[in-house]
Amino acid sequence: MEIATHIEQMARAARAASPLVANAPVDQRNAALLAIREAIAEDREAILSANEKDLEQGRIKGLDEALIDRLALNPARLDAVEEGLAQVAALADPIGNVSGLKTMPSGIKVGTMRVPLGVIGIIYESRPNVTIEAAALCMKAGNAVILRGGSEAIHSNMQLGASLASGLLASGLPEAVAQVVPVADRAAVGALLGLSQYLDLIVPRGGKGLIERVAAESRIPVLKHLDGICHVYIDVDADADKAHQIAINAKTQRYGTCNTMETLLVARERTELLPKLVAALQAKGVEVRGCARSRSAAPAITLDAVEADWGTEYLAPILSIRVVDDVQAAMEHIAAFGSDHTESIVTENEATATRFLREVDSSSVMHNASTRFADGFEYGLGAEIGISTDKLHARGPVGLEGLTSQKYIVKGDGHIRE
Repeated sequence: MEIATHIEQMARAARAASPLVANAPVDQRNAALLAIREAIAEDREAILSANEKDLEQGRIKGLDEALIDRLALNPARLDAVEEGLAQVAALADPIGNVSGLKTMPSGIKVGTMRVPLGVIGIIYESRPNVTIEAAALCMKAGNAVILRGGSEAIHSNMQLGASLASGLLASGLPEAVAQVVPVADRAAVGALLGLSQYLDLIVPRGGKGLIERVAAESRIPVLKHLDGICHVYIDVDADADKAHQIAINAKTQRYGTCNTMETLLVARERTELLPKLVAALQAKGVEVRGCARSRSAAPAITLDAVEADWGTEYLAPILSIRVVDDVQAAMEHIAAFGSDHTESIVTENEATATRFLREVDSSSVMHNASTRFADGFEYGLGAEIGISTDKLHARGPVGLEGLTSQKYIVKGDGHIRE
């Protein structure tokens, strides 16, 4: 069977299954998640065996150790997957909530109700645990989902797909609620992106190349962010200890995440903070690059920051530092080089902080806090499908509510419009 034909059949089946999961009671959706958890526990040996095949092939193909690590499943990671399913099952049901119900002058009552999006396509790379994590969130929000993982994880994903199917059937929901694309060919991605008559949203998770391709080719709305070029700005009125701790944490707590600081901006009146800060960063193994003014203030910075550095997401222990004149200059730098992800200001001046929070046009803007807090769990969402830097239809960390839409509901008592 041709790949395009097979993908279309999967999409048609997902569309048919969509109202079944959308209208399923939350107890049934939760039961499905817990049944999938049990299936993964029962299938653990088969899952780990399938993953070993992927790891072996990855090593033969010369994948670097970072990719191999993201590809690997082990008992601890499967434990985390199972616990994640239980946590999603415990989250409040986002479907059917009515808000803003108001009585209009005509006497009718108008409000909005949360409803599922319908069918979601997830396109991702390397990490096979995304297969379960993404499926769980979509299903909890009442959506059907089609999962297309990377070719490097095909054996792992297919085995996890079998566990998904077992759990769904055990709970009385059709297998088509959560399907794994069974082919590694890249043509499957192109086929999926053209099926706007069946799919309502595409969520790409992976490298910039994948996300750029999906955004360029998709005929379906895409929830995405391309880069995480995040900034911390140390203002003239910053508390020195807060500035030090926030900058260290924002850069070094984890290097390979999209909410890690990549550029530090420092007000020219606060360059006295740089020597101690640079020493602490370098002690943690961070390569520090700086503009002329920052190198003058902290001679331990021996590497020049060039224009390309300001627009680079390193995802590594590398940091660029720029001294700026004031908050206006900091905001201009962020507007020119940022990726609309997460920015933070360190200041004790409430007026300056308020201006920064209002005027910086990113999906998360912070005051006296590390950029590493830009995360669905930390925001109280319970879990997240990803982070969006677009302005429609969700922005910032996207949890269950971001996987829903709304419809207007109107209540009357025989009302007619005059």
